[in-house]
Amino acid sequence: MKPFRPPLRVYLVDDEPLALKRLSRLLRETGRVDIVGTAVDPQEAARFLSSNFVDAVFLDIQMPNLTGFELLARLPTDPMVVFTTAFDQYALRAFEVNSVDYLLKPIESAHLDRALTKLERLRGTPEQPVEAEQIRAVAREIAAELRSPSKKFPDRIASRTGERIVFVDLALVTHFYAKDKLTYAATSSKHYIVDSTVSELETRLDPGQFLRIHRSTLLNLSYVEELNSWFGSGMMVRLKDARRTELQVARDRVRELKSRLAG
Repeated sequence: MKPFRPPLRVYLVDDEPLALKRLSRLLRETGRVDIVGTAVDPQEAARFLSSNFVDAVFLDIQMPNLTGFELLARLPTDPMVVFTTAFDQYALRAFEVNSVDYLLKPIESAHLDRALTKLERLRGTPEQPVEAEQIRAVAREIAAELRSPSKKFPDRIASRTGERIVFVDLALVTHFYAKDKLTYAATSSKHYIVDSTVSELETRLDPGQFLRIHRSTLLNLSYVEELNSWFGSGMMVRLKDARRTELQVARDRVRELKSRLAG
């Protein structure tokens, strides 16, 4: 017979009421947590968390007035954190502040269960005071970066396999492509599953490096070896990789591709 373990005391922070409501419902359905409070205002959350004990915080990153990283930097203690975000460009930075996990919206039940299992496993782990101050310092640094007016494009992307997360250098990615409802980052040695759609990647990655050449393909321009005519006015791109991969270019993307390669 397994020993009784009390449910995790968790607090939820998200400036989107519908997202907060959905996460609350998913967590209650697990029967593994006690939701001690929720907030759409991060400053309200900071006040609550500064004077109340919780096992973990489910925390959105991009919020008005106070980002998730800024909120963490204000807290006198360091609860376990699961970040909830619509964008995985923050994944690497999230782990720098010792987060337990990050969940991409819309949150899936299987991913939520995985995060809860991690939290249950780590509950009660002694806190290291020196590390805690380092975490707050990193949180302040990241918060300042997010507030910077200059847009910074990511140089790595996260790929998750089970509980294992690999960060892939974007400079090594020849292209992204969609297949069977999944998105892959292709490198010369391996293809990695990523959580974002091709459309989402197009808006987040450096447009000087990546160009959408098809509804299902985002191309790293650095890997173009040659262009070849294809049926009618279509074209194929041949890449500078070991397999000399060929990718179809949609007709309405041909002119833009030629212009970018010429310029």
